[in-house]
Amino acid sequence: MAERFHIAEWYGHPYMDIAPIDRVRLAQHRVGAHTMKKADIKRLAALQEKVIGAQLTPREQDRLDVLTTLFEQQQQGEQPCPFRTDMDHATCTKPGGVCSLRLYTDDDGPFRPVEGDRGMIRALCPYRFHQDNVAFRHIGNRLLGDPTPSQAGEVGFLESTGNLDSAPGEDVGRIDMILVAKNTPEGAEMKWCAVEVQAVYFSGREMAIEFRDIQERQGVAAMPVEGRRPDYRSSGPKRLMPQLQIKVPTLRRWGKKMALLVDRAFFLSMGEMQRVEHLSNCDVVWFLADFVREPAEDRYRLEIVDEFGTTLESAIEGLTGGIPVSLEEFEDRIAGKILP
Repeated sequence: MAERFHIAEWYGHPYMDIAPIDRVRLAQHRVGAHTMKKADIKRLAALQEKVIGAQLTPREQDRLDVLTTLFEQQQQGEQPCPFRTDMDHATCTKPGGVCSLRLYTDDDGPFRPVEGDRGMIRALCPYRFHQDNVAFRHIGNRLLGDPTPSQAGEVGFLESTGNLDSAPGEDVGRIDMILVAKNTPEGAEMKWCAVEVQAVYFSGREMAIEFRDIQERQGVAAMPVEGRRPDYRSSGPKRLMPQLQIKVPTLRRWGKKMALLVDRAFFLSMGEMQRVEHLSNCDVVWFLADFVREPAEDRYRLEIVDEFGTTLESAIEGLTGGIPVSLEEFEDRIAGKILP
C-alpha cells in the first residue's frame, strides 16, 4: 500500500504518540452523550460567581445543584478539547474527535507520516484554528493594530426578508468571528475586522470503519482500511467561495477587511491568485496556518506562517482553481459521453 490519509490528531493528541490501549479507548468513545449546552455552562458559571457574594434563592440553589451534576458528568464522560477558547472546560463536540488528517505510508518500512509538504497536517475541525488564540491575536495585530482584540463569535450578518421557512429579521447568515480593537480612544468609532475560518471536509467512507479496525488491531498503528482524502473542491468553491461572494461586497462598502484563516495545505490546493502587496489595496487577506512541533512539546502548535492579500475577484479565481476548456474540446467530451 503506497499512501493514504489517516488521523493526524485525535482529541488534540498526536496520533502517533497515543498508546495502543488509549487508541482503543478513544475508538470506543461516543461524543456527545454527556455534553452540556453552552447556555447551561454560562448559567452555571453565573450561579457559581453569585454564590460567592450573595445567598442564592432556593430555586437558584436547586438549579446550581442540577447544573453542577451535569457538569461533573460531562467532565467524566466527554473528552476535553485543548483548542477551544470560547468557554472554560470545553469538551470535544465533533463526532469521532478527529481534529486533523495527514498522509501516511508504509512503503519500504514501518507505518509513518509522509515527509515534506504532502505530509502536512490538514485541519478538519474549525476549532483547531482557535488554539491559544494565536491566529486571532496575529490577525488583530496585522489588521487592527491590536494584538489582544476582543472577540465576538457567530455574529448575524444577513437577515431574512421573510419566506416559507424564516420570519422577517431572522438571522440567515453569520460571520464566524469579529475581532474588535480594544486600544482605541474612548468614544472613538469601533474598529473591527471579519474572520472566516475554513477547515477542510474529507471525502471517502466514514471514520467509524477505522475506529473498528483500531479496536480489532488492539490499537496498533497501521495503514487505514479505506482510502479518503481532503475534499478541497467542496470546502473551497462550494462552501467558502459563496461566503466571500455574499459577504465581502458589503464589507468592502463599509471599508472593512475579510480575514480568511486556513491551513497552508488548503491554500496550496487552490489555483493561482494575484497577490496584492499592500493591505490597503486588498479585500481579502489569507492567513495561512501550519502545525509545528518541537521535540519537547506534547502537541502540535499552530503558527501563522504566511499572509496573502488579494482582491475578491482574484480570490474567486483561485478558489475556482481551473480554466474552461475550449468549445471544441468540450463538445468532443460530450460526444464521448453520449450513449449509443
